[in-house]
Formats: sequence, C-alpha cells, structure tokens
Amino acid sequence: MRAVIQRVRQARVTVEGHVVGEIGAGVLVLLGIANADSIKAARYLAEKTAQMRIFADAGGKMNLSLLQTGGSALVVSQFTLYADLRRGRRPGFERSAPPTVANGIYEEYVKCLKSLGIPVHTGTFQAHMIVELANDGPVTILIDSEKTF
Repeated sequence: MRAVIQRVRQARVTVEGHVVGEIGAGVLVLLGIANADSIKAARYLAEKTAQMRIFADAGGKMNLSLLQTGGSALVVSQFTLYADLRRGRRPGFERSAPPTVANGIYEEYVKCLKSLGIPVHTGTFQAHMIVELANDGPVTILIDSEKTF
C-alpha cells in the first residue's frame, strides 16, 4: 500500500462538476492499493497518517501530528501509484489491486482514520476526479506499507 500525503491549507475533489469532498487545513492522501495488500496494511498506514509529525509547533518546527492539530484528511484512491514503466512508455498496472479488492481496503483505511478521531472526507472510488489543493510548505511525504521508502 502506498500513500502520497500532502500537508494542505485546503483541498477538494470534484466529480462531474460537483464537489464530493472538501477540507480546510490537514492532509490530502492519495492512496494506492496493491494486489498483496491487506486490512493490516490499511491500519498501519492510517495510524502513520494520523500520528506523523508534519505540522508546525509554536516554535515553527514540524513536531505536531494531524491528531494534535485537529486537522482533517481528504482521502483519494489512486491506483496509478503502482504504475510500472520499466518495459516501455505506457504504464502497466499489474501490481494494482483490482477494484473489488482495492475498495474494501480503501474503506478500511478511511474507517481506521475516523476511528482515530480524524475528520475524513473522500473522493469517489473509481471515478474520474479533479483534485485541487493548496500544498502548505510544500510538504509531501511518501509512505509504503512494505517500508521500501
């Protein structure tokens, strides 16, 4: 499971001209699920997301978590995080979980974030989405449940 986490001042997702998810200060999470991923990976990444210290404390040091700041999360499913370009110019997505599997793990990630006390909004699974954000910092963090980076 992979996540691109961006600290934002605001973010929103639009589907077919309608805003389906919108937050103020917090994080935008682009979430990719691989074939081998599990509920355990979703819980691991959700806890990392909630507890990662990427927000400034009173001294301006990145020392506070999403839990401590009371920020929100906007979670968007993004299977393209597992794109493979090693064999040419057109990406392959063999490592991406099929939608029937990915959706359940995506929903578990969202559920876990909510259970930790994070206000969560989402995009629409399997929809063409327009994602807008104001990256704060900019701060962009990559997390992988396999701990490859």
